[in-house]
Amino acid sequence: MSGQNCLVANDWICWDYVTSRSRELTDATVEHVWITVASVLIGLLVAVPLALLARRGRHWAAPVLTFTTLLYTIPSLAMFSLLLPVFGLSAALVVTGLVLYSLTILVRNALAGLEAVPEEVREAARGMGYGPGRLLWQVELPLALPALLAGVRIATVSTVALTTVGSIVGKGGLGNLIAPAVSSSFKAQVLTASVLCVLLALAADLLLLGLQRLLTPWTRAGARPAAPAKGA
Repeated sequence: MSGQNCLVANDWICWDYVTSRSRELTDATVEHVWITVASVLIGLLVAVPLALLARRGRHWAAPVLTFTTLLYTIPSLAMFSLLLPVFGLSAALVVTGLVLYSLTILVRNALAGLEAVPEEVREAARGMGYGPGRLLWQVELPLALPALLAGVRIATVSTVALTTVGSIVGKGGLGNLIAPAVSSSFKAQVLTASVLCVLLALAADLLLLGLQRLLTPWTRAGARPAAPAKGA
C-alpha cells in the first residue's frame, strides 16, 4: 500500500512513514552515531593502557582480562542502575556503559596485537637506541594495528547494536524509536529503525575495513614487516 493507507493498515513497509518522520529518523540516527563513536573512541583510549598493563605478565593479565570479561556479563539494566547515581539520566550514562562493554573486545585484541610483535623487531629497535616510549609508538603500536583495528571493528558493530539499550533512559538513538514501536506494534517504525541500525553497522564496518587496509598495507601484500635496520 502507498500513501496514508499503509499507515492506517500498519504495514511493515511504508514509505509515507519514512517521508513524514524523516526529521525524527535523522535526529535518532545522528544521536546513534555520536554515541557509538564516542563510546568506541573512549573505550580504545582506556583499552590500550590496560593491554599494556596486562602485557607485563600473567599476574597482571589474569586480573585485567577477568575484570573486563566480567563487565560484559553485567546486564544492561544492572549496569545503568549502578552508573545512575554518578551520571544521572544522561547520555554520559549510556556512553560509560558502552565503554565498559567494549573493553572486553578491545583489551584482548590490543593485547594480542602487542604480543604478536616479533621479539627480534623489538631487539633491533632497542639496538638502534629506541627508548620504551619511542619503541611503543613507532614500532609496537604500528605493528599491532591489524589486531587492534580488527577489535575496533567488532566493538563498533557490537556498540551500534547495544546503543539501542540506551532507550531505557531516553538516550538510545534509534532505540528510542524501536522500543515504543514494539510496545505499540507500530510495524513501519520498528522495521525502519531496525534497518537503519543494520545499515549503520554495515557502513561502520566497511569504513573501518577501508581504514585498516589503508593503515596496514603490508597485510594486503601478505608481507611480514621487516625489522628496523641501522640507518633506516
